[in-house]
Parts: sequence; C-alpha cells; structure tokens
Amino acid sequence: MAIEKSVKVGVGLYILNSNHQLLLGLRKSIHGNGTWCPPGGHLEYGESFEQAAVREAKEETGLTVTASDTSVMGVTNDFFKESGKHYITIHLLAKKFGGTPAVCEQDKCVKWQWFDLNNLPDNLFLPAAQFLNNHTLF
Repeated sequence: MAIEKSVKVGVGLYILNSNHQLLLGLRKSIHGNGTWCPPGGHLEYGESFEQAAVREAKEETGLTVTASDTSVMGVTNDFFKESGKHYITIHLLAKKFGGTPAVCEQDKCVKWQWFDLNNLPDNLFLPAAQFLNNHTLF
C-alpha cells in the first residue's frame, strides 16, 4: 500500500448527555474498523471546525447540534501506520443536542452507544484515544 503524502484535517464531536455519558460509535469502515469514536469526519473547504462537527453529527447520528453549543477542546496529530494516513484532528465538545442517536450511515457505523466517562471502551479510534488520554471533558 502506497503511503499518502498529504495531511488531512478531521473533526470529532464529543457529545455528552445529561448523565455525563459520552456518545461513541463502533466503526465498520476500513479505516479504524472495530474501534469506537465520536461522530466526526473530514473538514470541508470553507467550513469552520464547529460547522464541520455539527454537519458530521447530523449526517452520522441524526442528532441536531448548533455550532454555538460546541467548543474546541484540543488537537491531535494522528499518523495511522497501517494505512499510511496522516490527520490533524480537531476535537470539539457539545453538551446540548436534540434527538435520539441513530445509525444514519450504515456502511460506516455498527451502532451508537452512551458510555460513562470512567468506563470507556479500550478499543478507541486512534484520534479519540490520543485526545482522551491527554484531556478531560470537564
């Protein structure tokens, strides 16, 4: 497999419910298959970090989040050795949302699940693992 020689920008939106639980999805796409991650994806041309996070959350979970209810919490530099992909990931937090999580992109996600912050799964997607190992959501 040829290594890509470009760096892409990703976003991840950490959504907390009123019970201080974090929403994570079990990935089934080739990139990160079998790992848990927050809603997220690629930053598109002309988008703010907040706009990208809101769009991705809606596309993937059906949840409604407003950009003004999100805040940037940190950045990670993620190199995926197995695929040769390199991402800069912007991690955002939202504590307000509308709706109930649903699997809207069945080719990318098996299920969405709420996790207690002190009982997160071990198999986190690389950007989420790096972020959560070095940051707190409160």
